[in-house]
Amino acid sequence: MFNRFREDMRAVFDRDPAARSTWEVLTCYPGLHAVWGHRISHALWRSGFKWLARFNAHIARWLTGIEIHPGAVIGRRLFIDHGMGVVIGETAEIGDDCTLYHGVTLGGVSWNKGKRHPTLGNGVVVGAGAKVLGPFLVGDNARVGSNSVVVKEVPAGATVVGIPARVVHEAAQPSDKVVAIAKSMGFDAYGLSKEMPDPVSNAIGAMLEHVHLLDERLVQVCKLLHQMDSRMPELQLSKLELPDFCGESAGTTSTASSDDGTTSSIRKAG
Repeated sequence: MFNRFREDMRAVFDRDPAARSTWEVLTCYPGLHAVWGHRISHALWRSGFKWLARFNAHIARWLTGIEIHPGAVIGRRLFIDHGMGVVIGETAEIGDDCTLYHGVTLGGVSWNKGKRHPTLGNGVVVGAGAKVLGPFLVGDNARVGSNSVVVKEVPAGATVVGIPARVVHEAAQPSDKVVAIAKSMGFDAYGLSKEMPDPVSNAIGAMLEHVHLLDERLVQVCKLLHQMDSRMPELQLSKLELPDFCGESAGTTSTASSDDGTTSSIRKAG
């Protein structure tokens, strides 16, 4: 038991730079008090003293602002930082070395008597105000962003954000040509970078990459046509003003060059 107490205190020092002394941690950390109170409540619950376990949990809630049902299973070195408003349901399970911030709810979405609360793997961090609702697994070392609402399983090591929460993948670094196209269109290329894994910017980046590939393919088709000495109705077309980002592939003028040095104008149908 005393080893568990020391582990819990060590977890506070490891994860909270504001912790200055053992006496401060012992007397001023409601998250620590709530975990210790739950250990007593859970032991009473498992021994069949249901009412006494609930009453002890009620006192701990009144003292700390943290509500943990006596039936919840909590692993080692759980750290509840600040803690006010944390709610942990009856069938919730929490692995070792997890961290919960204030306002977190590990709740259920059903009135069934069976398993209805989430299971957190080892090393999970749940941000302030997040709600994890339902009988599913949040994998080891996963991260739940602040104010997210998680309603389905989270893979191990993933980071989820939003309402409903979605897995955030690191965005691919855009190529120089895609960045140039984005700038010419007035699109912020910073939105394509790793610092902002926004799905909308990622979609725009993918479209720009596709446009660039289509532009290169069109240039190749034009070269093949001129190699065949094909005198298409292009001679009868009016001048086409090309955007700046086509300058590298088609040139800044309205002419296309063939391999034999001849040029022809690109015109649009009248």
